Amino acid sequence: MRAAEIRTAGQPPVVTGRPEPAPGPGEVAVRVTAAPITPLDLLCASGTSYFGVPATPYVPGVQGVGLVAGSPVWFATTAGMRPGDGSMAECAVAALSDVVPLPEGADHALVAALGLSAVAAWMCLTGKGELAAGETVLVLGAGGVVGQSAVQLARVAGAGRVVACARSEAALARARELGADGTVRLEDGEDAEALAERLEAAAGPVDLVVDPVCGLPAAAALRSLRPGGRLVNLGSAAGEVCAVPSAVLRSRSLRVLGYTNNELTDGERREALLTVVVQTMAGALTAGYERVPLHDAARAWSSPGRVVLVP
Repeated sequence: MRAAEIRTAGQPPVVTGRPEPAPGPGEVAVRVTAAPITPLDLLCASGTSYFGVPATPYVPGVQGVGLVAGSPVWFATTAGMRPGDGSMAECAVAALSDVVPLPEGADHALVAALGLSAVAAWMCLTGKGELAAGETVLVLGAGGVVGQSAVQLARVAGAGRVVACARSEAALARARELGADGTVRLEDGEDAEALAERLEAAAGPVDLVVDPVCGLPAAAALRSLRPGGRLVNLGSAAGEVCAVPSAVLRSRSLRVLGYTNNELTDGERREALLTVVVQTMAGALTAGYERVPLHDAARAWSSPGRVVLVP
């Protein structure tokens, strides 16, 4: 079979021939139909993640979509986090507990593109963020798949108003197409106070912030929250540190919450993923992505935006 293979940490994969993997006890073989290149894949393969330098060679891909005995499934792997191979191949092996049967008719490439990114967005909104009907949601990093998903899923979950914040005008235009009521563009050199003023002007008092970026945008977003508001952080694309005066937090009794998909049980992940899939099939959820043949994995490895490899 063909597979993308990380041979040296920090280097793009090489597409090569490999024997098909054989499932062990509690595992199943999956004929892969779509495998996304996600930020976690890039981080693990770089050798700089908190999982350490991965044992090489290995096949990357922490999630994918495929067929088991002809039936469609989504599946997860621990490739790059623990020894073992992932989804970026014509065939993969997954633990039965990491396999979720999909409805017939689901778009494999779209489900792969959304995957755990959309699961995270949904859980930040409805789980950790405790979104109530009619509340105002501010989505930072709206150009990424998590942000795109959060803009759409906030509406599904009952938000009254959704405002998107991103660095590029193209990302904001896309957010408006996806249903954002207002948008705010990040400006170079702007401080947190100035950005907070513009966020409040666009959104009014915010109830919930979905924050995949941290850094200055999060510091500004906290200043736009109403008393008792919540910010859920799930990433650090804009910086590892969010500088906020204690008085901002205390004077409004704000809640700053952290989220990771790793805290989900298998059942919670399954339920959230199927919610995502149902929304794609209903036309309420989509994402921008590039479909690339598996043999072009090296070229696509560092492409901007979400890439889905198709064997």
